[in-house]
Amino acid sequence: MRLTNQYFMDKWSDPGKPIVTNRERPSNIWTRAVYYEGLMALYGIDHQKKYYDYAVDWSEKHKWGLRTSANTRNADDQTCGQTYIDLYLIENKPERIKDIKASIDGMVKSDKKDDWNWIDAIQMAMPVFARLGVIYNDTSYFRKMYDLYSFAKYNHGGKGLYNAADHLWWRDKDFIPPYKEPNGQDCYWSRGNGWVFAALARTLSLLPKTDPHYNEFLQDFKDMANALIPVQRNDGFWNVSLHDSTHFGGKETSGTALFTYGFAWGLNKGILDKKIYKPIMIKAWNAMVKDAVHPDGILGYVQGTGKEPKDGQPVSYTNTPDFDDYGLGCFLLAGSEVYKLK
Repeated sequence: MRLTNQYFMDKWSDPGKPIVTNRERPSNIWTRAVYYEGLMALYGIDHQKKYYDYAVDWSEKHKWGLRTSANTRNADDQTCGQTYIDLYLIENKPERIKDIKASIDGMVKSDKKDDWNWIDAIQMAMPVFARLGVIYNDTSYFRKMYDLYSFAKYNHGGKGLYNAADHLWWRDKDFIPPYKEPNGQDCYWSRGNGWVFAALARTLSLLPKTDPHYNEFLQDFKDMANALIPVQRNDGFWNVSLHDSTHFGGKETSGTALFTYGFAWGLNKGILDKKIYKPIMIKAWNAMVKDAVHPDGILGYVQGTGKEPKDGQPVSYTNTPDFDDYGLGCFLLAGSEVYKLK
């Protein structure tokens, strides 16, 4: 983790520098915000001041603001709020939490609940609601969070984005059957399901067990964990398409890291059976360390941005994805939970 993170910090010595791919974007977009989730997790087990300073510098460069404005309802633009809130909990400075709170408060006060129409949004925003609910001891955040989650689960696309039969999620309405993968199976995108799995872990770690929907979140987490067992590759990774290994099949780090994070968290909390899940988790973590981490700290086998197996290709040890940040964030989240098992 230190190796991969140091490579990134050296490359991006100015955390406020815009990200240029096909166009220029500010560095508080979701891809970079996911990296900082991982960095804060690393800081949680490895209290190096430079990690904290790097996160604060990034936040200050963006004036603790969201990509568009404090009025946004876009989950991608709210992702940075997870780190802002973590930093607020370390140093209680009102400016750190002002804009993200305003954004979420606007959603809490409205009746609209169909914002999370793609499953990535669950990871990007749900833990923000949970954090604010705990900080302010205000269950309205939890209620709104569940409204958004349940609409995605049960309603989007007509019957919801969650397949209760397979215990996996379609990325958005475009992938609900009759859409099929080349082998005739449903399309369950690895990283998309990883986002949900990680979000459930991050939310359950904060949500009071007395919350009326706690057990539903917990059951969804357990069901997803069980569904991921038979589709793990023999080498420890997961394919980009969970039910079709022939559709752009091969090792993929970002989804694998998110699943590893969820498994390790579940083991640490005593939620998952160690006899069943610990070997799966160890196999996945060791595979990433052995096969994905370059000697200089670059992370290989990370699928580029997109929404389905064919996007962000090719995925290989040497191919560089369009964004080099979110894959590392997922890896750091995973490693931080694996380390706690030690």
